Amino acid sequence: MVYSPLIAASKYFRYYIHASNSKGHGMHSPFVFEFITKVMNDFTPYPEYDRIETLRKTLLSDPSVITVEDMGAGSAKTRTNTRKIASIAKNAAKPAKYGQLMYRMVRHYGAKRILELGTSLGITSAYLAAADAEARVITLEGAPAVAQKARENFAALGLKNIELVEGNFDNTLPAVLDQLSKIDLVFIDGNHRQEPTERYFRQLLPYIHNDTLLVFDDIHWSREMEAAWKHIVAQDIVACDIDLFYIGIISFRKEFKEKQAFTVRF
Repeated sequence: MVYSPLIAASKYFRYYIHASNSKGHGMHSPFVFEFITKVMNDFTPYPEYDRIETLRKTLLSDPSVITVEDMGAGSAKTRTNTRKIASIAKNAAKPAKYGQLMYRMVRHYGAKRILELGTSLGITSAYLAAADAEARVITLEGAPAVAQKARENFAALGLKNIELVEGNFDNTLPAVLDQLSKIDLVFIDGNHRQEPTERYFRQLLPYIHNDTLLVFDDIHWSREMEAAWKHIVAQDIVACDIDLFYIGIISFRKEFKEKQAFTVRF
């Protein structure tokens, strides 16, 4: 069950007052200090931002209706719905600050093999791909009509380094992982339930390396997602986790001699 607006607001308030400042002051972890100062606080107005946000504005005013198969936490079982593109752009697409953060993560850490679970209309996919034309982005989407719209958006932006794989993640993820062999960055933004989220994490583990980063969406969206996040970060292989409230980031770097957890204001 998704948290009510009142509960979500109270959780955000507790996060905000307890989180470390967003300047990196007093941060004793070199990796997290660098992440805050060089990635989070990189305020460069990269030209790709405007191009992608112009597309977002177009989608937010698109009244066309498509049929969407909901394979995630929106229903107890797969069902067919009709939704406006504008509504999907408003409610399902990640806000600009998070897409742009992941753009900067790709640039700063040199991620070349990128995986996204949950394409939606392709806004975040576009940020991941636009950060480096030589990077390979594979993005998975379960709803055919949404996938088609995403493909149109990639073409409109001239992005040629994105491969969209259509179908249920349960069926498509294993084959995609075999294609990638190793992964540098993964954005997990699909099927917001505890069991699938933890299962995707386990499936990803054979393909990670020291510098791999996993980004989980909506880690405080529901009781299930909070439970999944808590269970995942407790695993021995996880060296460091960073809680930005709306997303969580995991590192496996062996430079961490002991497990560390950070909550940072963003």
